[in-house]
Amino acid sequence: MSHSPPPGAPKARIPGPQQPPPPYPRIAAGLWRRCLGVGFALWVPATWVTYETRGSALLPTVILLGSFLVPVAFVLWAYERHGRDLGVSAILGCFLAGGTLGVLGASLTGWYPARTSPGTLLGVGLAEEAAKLAALVFVLRRQPAVRGPRAGLVLGAAVGFGFAALESAGYAFQAAASAQGVSLLPLLETEILRGVLAPVGHGLWTAIAGGALLSRRRLSGRFRIAAPVLGTCLGVSLLHALWDSTHALAIWSVTRLTGGGPEGQLFTQGYLVRPSTEQEHLFTLFSVGGPALVALAGIGWVRSLARRAPTW
Repeated sequence: MSHSPPPGAPKARIPGPQQPPPPYPRIAAGLWRRCLGVGFALWVPATWVTYETRGSALLPTVILLGSFLVPVAFVLWAYERHGRDLGVSAILGCFLAGGTLGVLGASLTGWYPARTSPGTLLGVGLAEEAAKLAALVFVLRRQPAVRGPRAGLVLGAAVGFGFAALESAGYAFQAAASAQGVSLLPLLETEILRGVLAPVGHGLWTAIAGGALLSRRRLSGRFRIAAPVLGTCLGVSLLHALWDSTHALAIWSVTRLTGGGPEGQLFTQGYLVRPSTEQEHLFTLFSVGGPALVALAGIGWVRSLARRAPTW
């Protein structure tokens, strides 16, 4: 004999895996585009007022808005596309805490010598990529369910964009400081260049390393530092070092082709002495083509990882 529940009684929820997932805060579709457009529309007048008044009141606004605009737009895009699977704490934690810890770790472990060489640039790349990957491990240490190559791609990129935002702000402050006061033109050049290149720089490299790391994470939540993970970290560090050395490599290539002097010394010094018109044109070509080739290599690597990764 069946007993029906009394009127007004709450209905029993379905137990087990059939239980519907808890709701998560949603954001409007395309919010990242509006954030990018509105942020740029605010950055332009703030820059113009700073230039016209020669004051420093809006300088922090110009620096922080220009440095964080593209990284924050990525975080909104990632949450819009993958917030249901990863959660807001993982995405924001990787961006904020991961970026901060990555910059701190890179500052403690990296070195920036006055005279550059291929070995020292590779060492800087290894130190920064290891610091960002350690920050990703620290943020996700108590979230064992977060694993898989796609989660690693998204959250690794979040750490990289957080790192890029803070590093760009530091470089912008350094470019603005001069003996005569605030120097706005170097600041704008630094922010525009680093803002445009952020998606194919730190965000791209840490996405690749994060995808390799989380694809081999155990069900218990422990991270496996296997040979493929170490090889991937070495590969992205090499991309990082090539990116940092494109200026010196452009000078070396121009000197090699035109016979303008000792190539090794010019790589170390980083400039050409009384360049000819031909050398100037070649230097511009190699300065633009070098980073483009490094970026295409990283994009192709990420696309191959994303195609092989299972969907959520």
